[in-house]
Amino acid sequence: MSNTVDDLPRAVAAAAADVMSIDDVTEAVPPWNAIRLRGRLLLPSAEAHGLLVERFRPLGRTPLLRKEKGGDREEVLALPMTFNRPRQRVDVALALFGVTALSCLFTGAQMWDWVQQSGRINWNLLDGIPFAASLLVILLAHEFGHYLTARRLGAPTSLPYFIPLPLLGLFGTMGAFIRMAIPPRNRRHLLAIGAAGPIAGLILAVPILLIGLSLSHVQPLPAGGYQMEGNSLLYAALKFLVFGKFLPSGGEDVFIHPIAFAGWAGLLVTGLNLMPAGQTDGGHIVYALLGAKGARIVTWVALAALAGLVLFVARDLWLWLILLLVFSQFQDQPLDEITELTEPQRALAAAMLIVFLLVFTPAPLTIVP
Repeated sequence: MSNTVDDLPRAVAAAAADVMSIDDVTEAVPPWNAIRLRGRLLLPSAEAHGLLVERFRPLGRTPLLRKEKGGDREEVLALPMTFNRPRQRVDVALALFGVTALSCLFTGAQMWDWVQQSGRINWNLLDGIPFAASLLVILLAHEFGHYLTARRLGAPTSLPYFIPLPLLGLFGTMGAFIRMAIPPRNRRHLLAIGAAGPIAGLILAVPILLIGLSLSHVQPLPAGGYQMEGNSLLYAALKFLVFGKFLPSGGEDVFIHPIAFAGWAGLLVTGLNLMPAGQTDGGHIVYALLGAKGARIVTWVALAALAGLVLFVARDLWLWLILLLVFSQFQDQPLDEITELTEPQRALAAAMLIVFLLVFTPAPLTIVP
């Protein structure tokens, strides 16, 4: 037996009767054409939302919890939609990863050839294994940090889809992306999913970088014809730890092994992803910490700072600036906007912003002609 249009608001209200003390019910609330219940929650918001998800699903609705605008009550919006788990395209994910691995092997082979200074294209892809394996391990850890945390929290998500960038890319890839089929349940879930990737990636990037630096050597800078990777605070500290001095200095710098370059790339990718803007990992973390209004302010401050870097310091970040400008127009709004972070979770969010300051590289590459 199905509900008629007139019965549906009554059924929605009945499903929430022991979760919320309902003052009024309103139909066709814009912009989602939702059914709105206003009143007082009788349970903690996280528990209430979990119950409403299960009760609204047979009605073809999804609950959105928020505070009443201009009031002190809570609202439950019964959105006219349900979310299904994404189709897991294992074949597509594996194919993209395979092409990305080949692209990274080719890039790594050229990097090894630069060390030999032959000036020729190196078609021996086996020479690219140290770089490609190191970089892909870091990227896999990052993406599966997101994926496994989302699955543990019950958030349907796709497998990671890698983006190969043969011939044109500095690393042979533009990373990977994961598609979430449903918005995060609340800000706690948003923080956990957003922070899991950078943490997992850094856990591998730092030791890989240290191994690579131990295989590298310090030598005088030539007159020209080389590119110099930029320093983040963490990268500069790790070079000091290995070589006992800050580099570059005194006309010397470390000429890094391909494994070290992969570790440096891991720090670079982590820093870019933690930039507190839009739909980056950092943007999600700031939203979880400050809410929608605070996240918008931080996003535009971060974009203005990045624009300044592009204009005056690091023109090679112009593509990242454009991507952030486009995707900062959107934000993953949690379905439960009432549940706030616990104190340990606030500490984690603040720690991730500190990590961003440690790993962000203001000028990634300097080419000396």
